[in-house]
Amino acid sequence: MKSIAIVLAAGQGKRMHSKVQKQFLSLKGKPILYYSLTCFQNSPEIQEIILVTGAESVEYCRKEIVQNYDFSKVKKIIPGGRERYDSVFEGLMACENCDYVYIHDGARPFVTEEILVRAEEAVKKYGGCVVGMPSKDTVKIADENQLIAQTPKRSLVWTVQTPQVFSYDLIRKAYEKARQGSMEAVTDDAMVAEAYGNIRIPLIEGSYENIKITTPEDLLIAERILEKAEILTNMEEVEKK
Repeated sequence: MKSIAIVLAAGQGKRMHSKVQKQFLSLKGKPILYYSLTCFQNSPEIQEIILVTGAESVEYCRKEIVQNYDFSKVKKIIPGGRERYDSVFEGLMACENCDYVYIHDGARPFVTEEILVRAEEAVKKYGGCVVGMPSKDTVKIADENQLIAQTPKRSLVWTVQTPQVFSYDLIRKAYEKARQGSMEAVTDDAMVAEAYGNIRIPLIEGSYENIKITTPEDLLIAERILEKAEILTNMEEVEKK
């Protein structure tokens, strides 16, 4: 069975207020994109990586990231589209001989092997799955006037993360059908699979640390997460000695 990770790195990151695209910003001395690519590179669940980036960033990614850090599983670096769903579709079209596809945002640096294992088990059983976590907060649904319309039961509310994982044939066909109409309301891949793939998508546990770096505050949080991981690693090494 062949599984391919499509890593999306074409976002402009306007909310980061930086001239550098957020996936290329430095996080503890390495580009944010480095961390998720490292996870997929080291994972036995993933056989190949397709990196989708802006047309102007293809050569930068090839030289400064893929070659510089020896990401041998990155077989293709391709330009994405105007919107996220366009970039996903370009990634899907670039897959060859693929059974399962892991669609991941390159601005989420803290995907883990444990998450990938859980996703693999779920996609083989159900044909698709979405990584997420139960909401810690009460969520309010507002109307067009920003007045509270309803309050969903908190135990049923999840915040969605990536990767979102699917049988390749299912998600490709779903995207091909979706693109025949308007996709303006599409915010994640599960919406496409549910609407056009005739499938109920299970949620599987990700991690509260599997954050998406969108604002400068997120970058500070990411640094703290890495520092905590370094401390835990050092403690484990001391205990082994």
